[in-house]
Amino acid sequence: MKKKFRLTCLAILALSTVLTACGGAGGNNAAGGAEGNAKRIALVMRQNVGTFSAQYINGVKAEVEKNGGELTVFNAEGDLAKMASNLDAAVNQHFDGILIDHGTAEALQQGAEKAVSKKIPLVLFDTDIKLPGVPVVEQDDQKLADLSLEKLAADNGGKGNIVKIWVAGFAPMEKRQITYEAFLKKYPDVKEIAAFGTASNNTALDTQTQMEAILKKYPNKGDITAVWASWDEFAKGATRAIQQAGRTEIKVYGIDLSDEDLQLMQDADSPWKATAAVDPSNIGRVHAETVFKKIKGEQVPDSVKLNPVLVNQDDLPKDKKVTMSDLSQYVKEWGK
Repeated sequence: MKKKFRLTCLAILALSTVLTACGGAGGNNAAGGAEGNAKRIALVMRQNVGTFSAQYINGVKAEVEKNGGELTVFNAEGDLAKMASNLDAAVNQHFDGILIDHGTAEALQQGAEKAVSKKIPLVLFDTDIKLPGVPVVEQDDQKLADLSLEKLAADNGGKGNIVKIWVAGFAPMEKRQITYEAFLKKYPDVKEIAAFGTASNNTALDTQTQMEAILKKYPNKGDITAVWASWDEFAKGATRAIQQAGRTEIKVYGIDLSDEDLQLMQDADSPWKATAAVDPSNIGRVHAETVFKKIKGEQVPDSVKLNPVLVNQDDLPKDKKVTMSDLSQYVKEWGK
């Protein structure tokens, strides 16, 4: 009888141990797992260039950490084949969630479908992949282009000779180009006299060199009215070339914004008059927040659009340097 009682007690103890071990997976961690079971998030980037990208990554990282997760960044350095390989690696390593930044359907459709088939939550940013149930976070690129171009037209009486800096092969750029073409039809007295643009690991410096060549081709005051730069890396390069050439009668209008951009806009002789932008840190936070909503099984719309704001040089104070963190003091809608 005593032997039977001891066996029963041992069985109950063993069962209790098993139940305790199983219950541990529930936990109270904000990412949905137990302490020490952080959700692993992969950020698959086409390239990491400039301070905009740095601030975007900081936003992603802050939101991942807020949710108790761990972030791994895969940077393809502009190589779409490498980006596709990085996406495959993230899927094969069974990350709990995957973020894609500036990919293309041509390169990544197959990898994205593989992630979906393995039930890995996937969220895109400025990427032209279309899959049911896969959200796309985007900046409303056509509005970004419209805000900056309309400011160019307003400042210059709806006329003038302009230089366009733009590059094909990026989903947001293609959308901005649609707005640009409509702009030229709306303002027939605005003439494009030159267009160029390349995306590289040194985009701003390459742009500066190319803009210097354009300035030599059009050496007289009045030859060029303004530059429309479809990316802040382009705007930085154009601004520096114009400053160094002493041609600050040429005005620059851009898209995107960072701390470095703000410093350039606030230079005493800066030709950079306005830029349309969404806070890159907010983009990163929303991108990561969306994947955690997917992980938790919450309903998320397929399109998550962030509203851009026009930041004018005249909005910025003359007596102090402004950073992204305090820009909302001078631009009412910034960061909302």
